[in-house]
Amino acid sequence: MAQPLLARLREQRPEIKVDVLAPEWVAPVARRMPEVDEVITTPFRHGALNLRRRWQLGRTLKGRRYRQAIVLPNSWKSALVPFFADIPLRSGYVGESRYGLLNLLYRRGDRAMREHYARLAEAPGAAPATPLPPARLRIDAAQAAATRARYGLQSGLQSGYAVLCPGAEYGPAKRWPYFAELAARLKRPVVLLGSQNDAPAAEGIGGRNLVGRTTLDEAIDIIAGAELVVSNDSGLMHVAAALGRPQVALYGSSSPQHTPPLSGAARVLWLHIECSPCYKRECPLGHFRCMKEMSVEMVLNEARSLA
Repeated sequence: MAQPLLARLREQRPEIKVDVLAPEWVAPVARRMPEVDEVITTPFRHGALNLRRRWQLGRTLKGRRYRQAIVLPNSWKSALVPFFADIPLRSGYVGESRYGLLNLLYRRGDRAMREHYARLAEAPGAAPATPLPPARLRIDAAQAAATRARYGLQSGLQSGYAVLCPGAEYGPAKRWPYFAELAARLKRPVVLLGSQNDAPAAEGIGGRNLVGRTTLDEAIDIIAGAELVVSNDSGLMHVAAALGRPQVALYGSSSPQHTPPLSGAARVLWLHIECSPCYKRECPLGHFRCMKEMSVEMVLNEARSLA
């Protein structure tokens, strides 16, 4: 979602160096972005303040003499490292009342996330020029082939595979319940991908279950060779979009108007149930119609349209 911002910064100022400060779990994605020069990983646990460690990291980064920091998360603590690093221009959305920590402030509007982030390349109040640059990830063909060989996978028209991503980190309201039926009806080998937290969602689906067994780098290489990707609204959905893979993206409690797959090779399924999107972790009404009424045949029809 933030990559169009990085691309727009490169368009505006080709001479700049762009480094990304990111948690280790997402760093492999940032490293594959052609706009990024270096990825610096953070040691912080999710939700933890770690004030002393943030101060230490900030003082370490001070020696790099960055001219600007653009803070993407809305939390107060996410703005601490650039402040401790004495970076002169620190920009981002007001978020959790970050006056002082940030000194170039933006007000949030009702925009899709790619436009939301891309605005940070412009002056406050200015809209980014459209169309926005696409999301794209670099693939080393030899490395990707080695990864697929390591897991006994082949790509190609005669022996290609489909990747299914049955998990979604935010909660069960984003998880389509019929992946097992879909796997049984697909006329190609099936590979399941996701993090260790997605393991319960992958149980009983069938196919080659690699959920929790690959690194994120390996998952990216495997998705790069897929003939088809079917996923919930998740991180791997965005990876598949950035790789330009044919994909069907399934939405229930969230909205494709807010976080769409940024690819012309993607098809979105969203039933527009009157209570969707609710953005809840679990269905607050108990019926889960937004996903239960999305049939396997609907998904197959969308997949066929990609052929």
